[in-house]
Amino acid sequence: MVTRSVLSLLLATAIGLSGPVQAEQTTAPATPTAAFAPDTAQAALLAKARRAGATDLTTRPAPEGGMIVNGRIEGRAFVLAIPANWNREAVLIGQGYAVPDSLPKVPDDPTAPSESGGALRHIYDEGLAVGVAAFDKSGIATESGAKNAMRLHGLTTRLGAKRHYAVGGSMGGSIVLALIELYPKAFAGAVSMCGVTEGWRPLIQQLADTRAAYDLLTKGTPYALPGAHDLTRSGLPTAPPAGDSTAGDAFRGQQQMRVLMPIFALFQAAKAKPDGAEARIIRQVAAVGGFAPDPAAIGAPIYAAVLGMDDIVATMGGLPIDNSVKIYAPPEMSAEEAADFNRRMQRYTADPRAVAYARQWHEPTGKFRVPLVTVHQTIDSLVPFSQSEGLGRAVAAAGNGARIAQYAVPPTKMPLPGGFEGYTHCGFSPKQNADAFDAMRAWVRTGQRPGPDAVR
Repeated sequence: MVTRSVLSLLLATAIGLSGPVQAEQTTAPATPTAAFAPDTAQAALLAKARRAGATDLTTRPAPEGGMIVNGRIEGRAFVLAIPANWNREAVLIGQGYAVPDSLPKVPDDPTAPSESGGALRHIYDEGLAVGVAAFDKSGIATESGAKNAMRLHGLTTRLGAKRHYAVGGSMGGSIVLALIELYPKAFAGAVSMCGVTEGWRPLIQQLADTRAAYDLLTKGTPYALPGAHDLTRSGLPTAPPAGDSTAGDAFRGQQQMRVLMPIFALFQAAKAKPDGAEARIIRQVAAVGGFAPDPAAIGAPIYAAVLGMDDIVATMGGLPIDNSVKIYAPPEMSAEEAADFNRRMQRYTADPRAVAYARQWHEPTGKFRVPLVTVHQTIDSLVPFSQSEGLGRAVAAAGNGARIAQYAVPPTKMPLPGGFEGYTHCGFSPKQNADAFDAMRAWVRTGQRPGPDAVR
């Protein structure tokens, strides 16, 4: 699904399978009993769910006579869409990153056209149940994403599921890799779209480097970022301070825009003078961070670092990255300028506890046992294509290439304020999403690895 507004850019990291921006409720609003009376088979499923420990169950109709079930399993919110012709296969969705301090949520309706560009409805129409479990926390949540998906796995197994697939995008791709590597017998196949599949450490390093280069090169200019500039901490809070009556999501949106507006102003100045200092700064920041010289591909990594570093450190038990001996080489600098850049660069070292946590949740070993399909745009504004390449290297080193099919697809762009266009994050078409799932499922069912044109 191509994200089409700056608000969607800001929410792009809350996407699972490149689509479902999480809804406002942790569970869907309860529907009065009279509005939907489950048939005999559906009532039997609900009874099984209760016996399996599910609580707070509410139901409402799903397309073609199916049923949407919201509830809690071991206290965690979930939503499950079960078609009337359920074939006893289930897809568990790994959701994407949400800005720290936001409320962990699940979609109201996984079959809605807006969810993953319609990909989840496509899966549902094929007779598969689709389930999403909420995280325990926002921000970095691969651990709780995987553990809560396994709680939902247990529930759907009790309901009669005979085969499970893991599907996710962005951070959901990290969850998918954790699921198939740490729970090797739980899933028959998996799909990762635009996923954090090489691991968190290289991505967090790129976010921090992008922020650092931008800070150094815009210091004292109108384009400087607001807030604090310690790279090991967040620059702005993500929860309203005491006495501020602004709603939490609105406050976070304001903070995101505070970060993005000076970046957009830098790009406006560069557009007016392509050979000027501002354009050179953009090229240098992009080169240091490893992102495209593009307003979205610079803006998204920087706001992720400015708003998310405190959560990263808290979740991982320390800082998982290290630049203590790294030599930065920004382009278009003299030797003296590059030396000065490195002298002024803030240095930090990694905490071994955080490194261990990041490795467990999750850096791939490449030793999974089930078919895995991955799709990545060759340019992505937040999770770079290098994540796909890194996974490929890990799988090759493990001698497991027969179990992975990787697809590189062209990037897409969206309109931004100021007359710009910017690269999307997870900007797949509905067909690309559906084709990836269909390719993986056919591989599982037939044993035949999909061809090079299965996803285009």
